[in-house]
Amino acid sequence: MKIAVLSGKGGTGKTTVAASLAVALSNSQYIDCDVEEPNGALFIRPEINETIPVNVLVPKVDEAKCDGCGACAKACRFNALAVVKKKVLLFPAVCHHCGACAIACPQKAITEAQREIGVVEADKDGRFLQGRLNIGEPITIPIIHKLKQCMRKDAINILDCSPGASCTVVQTIDGCDYCILVTEPTPFGLHDLKIAVALVRKMSIPFGVVLNKAMDEDQSIQTYCMQEKIPVLMEIPFLREIAENYSKGFLPVQMDAEWGNQFMQMFSRINGGEAL
Repeated sequence: MKIAVLSGKGGTGKTTVAASLAVALSNSQYIDCDVEEPNGALFIRPEINETIPVNVLVPKVDEAKCDGCGACAKACRFNALAVVKKKVLLFPAVCHHCGACAIACPQKAITEAQREIGVVEADKDGRFLQGRLNIGEPITIPIIHKLKQCMRKDAINILDCSPGASCTVVQTIDGCDYCILVTEPTPFGLHDLKIAVALVRKMSIPFGVVLNKAMDEDQSIQTYCMQEKIPVLMEIPFLREIAENYSKGFLPVQMDAEWGNQFMQMFSRINGGEAL
């Protein structure tokens, strides 16, 4: 089973929920798909013993064959190639690895070479995976693909998405069995929750909501979920104790066994089919 944990915005407690669920379940694998800034390892503390490079194909020009016709630059939709004074200039950081330039070159002067854009790291117990994009790289999707290839098929996979509703999130939740949308009782939290709801509905993935930093005086999220017939799977109260422990690198389930029971109960609701 694959469960994705996402949020319309950052700072809602997405990693708190994803990592806590992974810790509470005995047969689980936590996958940190926030490859630009993975932080689940701060709480799970895995012993990394495998690092897998993630490579993409970028063009390589054979100057002996190239006549500077410019067909490759015209074919590139991302301006990764330019022809100046009959010489091809390559900007690999903006290349989207589509191969159009090699196809378009009439002289067959372009081949493709491997370039590393990041890594996938795994622990020795098979319970932790994370992707890490190299600084300055703009394309995250190949690392998400590699993470999915490395996931255990015999475990409950908990995918911790990047914040927002970008292409990275779409790629992460594609093929998942369920989505947990984490939000907070603020105007921004409600606004961005609606964006996340629209996304998972568009992709026809069952989902429910976890309300973090819940407060009795603000029922805006509960009201919205009731109107939209969205199940609220769990409410995590706005407590100083939880925030202090989190700042020290401890999840609720690591400090109080009752939270572990609540996360297991939430999984039972999900596994039992409570969804939209």
